[in-house]
Amino acid sequence: MICEKIIGNIKDADTVEKSVDKVHIDWFEHGKRLLKKATEKGEEIGIKVTSPLNDGDILYEDAERIIVVELDPCELIEIPVRDTVEMGRLCFEIGNRHISPAIEPKRVRIPYDEPTMDYLLRLGFKATRMHDKFSGYIECRGHSHGGHEHSHE
Repeated sequence: MICEKIIGNIKDADTVEKSVDKVHIDWFEHGKRLLKKATEKGEEIGIKVTSPLNDGDILYEDAERIIVVELDPCELIEIPVRDTVEMGRLCFEIGNRHISPAIEPKRVRIPYDEPTMDYLLRLGFKATRMHDKFSGYIECRGHSHGGHEHSHE
């Protein structure tokens, strides 16, 4: 089966009479336009969508069943922030490392990796490791500093 559109979200659906079958995705797959996956019940599906997948998105529905996206939890770094100065400093540091952040008023969450965790602790942030779903993040893309020449003569 090929699923080519998101037709709603499970939180808005009537599932009383229907079987819910989940297809699991990792956080870094949510923006992919083409995926081949198997549902929990073993059905192979192709996902060909034009917008990012979110937790609870419905990919298929008929009279008996619904196929729903389930965003799998992963290891994250949670960094609490006290004020805008600390938020700015933190976002500068993780932006320079091209890490995608989920920014909230009092905390930032990023995917876990040990070197980044050590780096943030050395900088004095109160970073902790956690296991949760990673969504609502700003996708950070790499860039280049090449392609332009200048001098300081």
